[in-house]
Amino acid sequence: MHCFTVVYVSCSNLFTKRQNSIGVAGMMIKEENGGTRIRSRPRKEAASGKHDLLVNDENKYRSMLIRTYSSIWMIGGFIFVVYMGHLYIWAMVVIIQIFMAKELFNLLKKANEDKQLPGFRHLNWHFFFTAMLFVYGRILSQRLVNTVITDKFLYKIVASLIKYHMVTCYFLYIAGFIWFILSLKKKMYKYQFGQYAWTHMILIVVFTQSSFTVANIFEGIFWFLLPASLIVVNDIAAYIFGFFFGKTPLIKLSPKKTWEGFVGASVTTVIWAFVLANFLGRFQWLTCPRKDLSTGWLQCNPGPLFTPENLSLPGWIPEWFPWKEMHVLPVQWHALGLGLFASVIAPFGGFFASGFKRAFKIKDFGDSIPGHGGMTDRMDCQMVMAVFAYIYHQSFILAQSVSVGLILEQIVINLSYEEQRALYISLGEIIMQDRHTIRLVI
Repeated sequence: MHCFTVVYVSCSNLFTKRQNSIGVAGMMIKEENGGTRIRSRPRKEAASGKHDLLVNDENKYRSMLIRTYSSIWMIGGFIFVVYMGHLYIWAMVVIIQIFMAKELFNLLKKANEDKQLPGFRHLNWHFFFTAMLFVYGRILSQRLVNTVITDKFLYKIVASLIKYHMVTCYFLYIAGFIWFILSLKKKMYKYQFGQYAWTHMILIVVFTQSSFTVANIFEGIFWFLLPASLIVVNDIAAYIFGFFFGKTPLIKLSPKKTWEGFVGASVTTVIWAFVLANFLGRFQWLTCPRKDLSTGWLQCNPGPLFTPENLSLPGWIPEWFPWKEMHVLPVQWHALGLGLFASVIAPFGGFFASGFKRAFKIKDFGDSIPGHGGMTDRMDCQMVMAVFAYIYHQSFILAQSVSVGLILEQIVINLSYEEQRALYISLGEIIMQDRHTIRLVI
């Protein structure tokens, strides 16, 4: 079969060369003076990037209907999950991670090689769930403790699990490492080591952004919902502006992206960020941080960021304008920064994904979402935005000083139940001594 293929390709090449030579000879026309003139056929011009624009796409309305239908279902499901609360949003993030990992694992998958390596794919998922245990164990350990702190028996179990969490994850990884070494097979080394490196790169990409996403969720759904919504709004606005007005290509990596879509989406996203922050900031369910893993309703002091303030409009506003002042939440000014990043910087995550797909000569990472591609296609900009939202919240929103709550969290995490009681007694003695000293001084 291999010899037949080589002969067939060779014959095809010879036939092609023969046709080319005949075509060139046919274009040679002898002139009366004995000279020869070559008449060149007009070449078909290469398709310019403008033919790829949405405004020139003949099937754009059918594609738009499919995308709209899928988007409605996704947005509806997303709103329902947000309504259910923090734990359900976390579960949604985990499901998205699994879909993304599956799509990326399959990107370099080779069927012939995998047939010779039975069980090799299970190794990828072993590393995946080990990384999941490590990342979420570190993020949610304190909240798990707060959930079971009233039950002495469960508290001891959870405290032991947290204490040995890191060593458990380490030995799980070492088990996978030994599994990989023992599975090495002659003539398959290059493929296996390539898969090993590819798996670790996927874990870094997927879990780096997801750890920031989950941290944002438990700091308050607001800090997850607002950045994620801004990416969705920017994506929809860019699609609509490009659909109706797109004429100027933006970047070669993504031929259907236009300057009209980019600018229109940027303005829309910044305005929407200011308005949406005012709406979301009025619900305690969204603004209160979750300190445990329960699903109960939340109530908290909204704090200065979510307390309305009166903003007097400048004097150059026309007299016919009905409002002379507005009720503004201070967090809305922070939302402008998030909106600017979501519209200008986050799209480069999509451009990176476009270049990545071009390198592997694929249109989409998957087909799990009709009209949108795979889950990874929807999460490219979200990954960039989630990291920025976390860093922005930690740098400009949270107080950096040491608080009583922070000290108590460290005590609960690092001390056993008996050690905490001993600390409580010691603190009581110190307080009593200080009180006695003050009385003597007086």
